[in-house]
Amino acid sequence: MRLRNITGSREVIAGSPYVVQEAVLPDCPGKWKKIFGNDAPIQIEIGMGKGKFIHTMAKAHPEINYIGIEKYSSVLLRAIQKMEREELPNLKFLRMDAEDILSVFAPGEVDRIFLNFSDPWPKDRHAKRRLPSREFLARYDVILKKDGKLEFKTDNRALFDFAVGELEPAGWQAEVITFDLHGDEELVRGNVMTEYEEKFSAQGNPICKYVISRTGMAGRRAQVK
Repeated sequence: MRLRNITGSREVIAGSPYVVQEAVLPDCPGKWKKIFGNDAPIQIEIGMGKGKFIHTMAKAHPEINYIGIEKYSSVLLRAIQKMEREELPNLKFLRMDAEDILSVFAPGEVDRIFLNFSDPWPKDRHAKRRLPSREFLARYDVILKKDGKLEFKTDNRALFDFAVGELEPAGWQAEVITFDLHGDEELVRGNVMTEYEEKFSAQGNPICKYVISRTGMAGRRAQVK
């Protein structure tokens, strides 16, 4: 996917009160509750796009602190614009590469991670860059609480099959796996859609989803639907 550069987007991000600026990030690990000013749980979305999902989640759950992470300035700008229209005190943004996630969060500091419609990086040589790869799962293992969970949604079946195949060698297990989220009345209840999800599901594309935890934590087999 080619992202159009928007002139001035970096300047807007640099001056936005909703973005935790790059210069501050080295001081953030272990201090996110202080940054938010409360002891609420912390949930993050990696690759949040234009921010529809995480903004909706933060509005619906004021008792939880949310952090949206996005690499591209032109996309993050759209999330900032949403916040300018409707400011939420429990939502903050980071512009950074997900590879650097360990430099931003302390071990066990995050309660839940969301991956929504991540870049599939289809070439085999780029497998390590895929957000549900075992390399990234190792990073998530550090920052998640012991009983923390990760949720992943995509319409890309090849990426989803890859992601499921990464779980066992990475020491994770699926609690729920579905190959048709919108066709499951139970799982789709309360589902918050991203911009991509609205588009793809409207085209009739089935949405895959899993919820995972570390092996040995739940001690149960995945519920495949």
